[in-house]
Amino acid sequence: MREIPTCKGPDPDTKTPRYRPPAGACDTHCHIFGPGAVFPYAPARAYTPPDAPYEALRNLHRILGISRAVIVHASCHGSDMRVTLDGIARSGGTMRGVCVVDPGVTDAELARLHEGGIRGVRFNFVKHLGGMPDMDVFRRVLSQVEPLGWHVVLHLDAQDIVPLAPVISAIRIPFVIDHMARVKAKDGVDQPAFAQLRELMKNPLAWVKVCGAERISSAGAPFRDALPFIRTLAADAPDRLLWGTDWPHPNIAGDMPNDGDLVDLLAEAIADEALRHRILVDNPTRLYWQD
Repeated sequence: MREIPTCKGPDPDTKTPRYRPPAGACDTHCHIFGPGAVFPYAPARAYTPPDAPYEALRNLHRILGISRAVIVHASCHGSDMRVTLDGIARSGGTMRGVCVVDPGVTDAELARLHEGGIRGVRFNFVKHLGGMPDMDVFRRVLSQVEPLGWHVVLHLDAQDIVPLAPVISAIRIPFVIDHMARVKAKDGVDQPAFAQLRELMKNPLAWVKVCGAERISSAGAPFRDALPFIRTLAADAPDRLLWGTDWPHPNIAGDMPNDGDLVDLLAEAIADEALRHRILVDNPTRLYWQD
């Protein structure tokens, strides 16, 4: 029988950040895990997380001063969307979601997900989460979600962004690149992967999440070596930047971040309050709350 690895849970002692986000601030990348007794994990999952339920996410956001969120459906729940739809339904309109779908997903099922607050579909290209998806399925699903006004979220490794650039450039709907494409901070802002990300960001359909500092950092907490990447992307495409915590930070091998510190890291990266407001409030409103 295949042994499924477990991953660490988040830092339970969330700090109150020094920076207080503006009203309407949105965490555009967070997850809900379980509880497994209510929302079982997928048998074919790549990892098993500790439960991180809706109530814990709400408490986190209360401490951080975050009033809205986008739940990114995690691969450990497979394509069973119940946990994410439940969170959105309980949020009173303050949450939206990004789904994972089966290869044969129907238009009727996508319409049901849209009604439940889903506004995007996510594809993993990351090797430890299964690697390259079936590209015929990828293209078909993108054509199915286009009439709904959705976007596609691309989760990929830094070494893959250059070979995948032609595929990404051909996308006809808005696309969001997770975690600054998981570039390696130690390789600097001139590395080919980050140069390719910046080139893709010239496309008006391209968005990027300046989250996952703990995933790109080589220095460890408090991950300040991610600052040049955030600042560069903010200068390149301020109207298409999103921020998120990535709570509860699944599959972190190094230092587990404290989410209060991550709020302060964004504030350190972006000194201008008007630009902070754009990233935290205006940009997610345009992408997730236009209907």
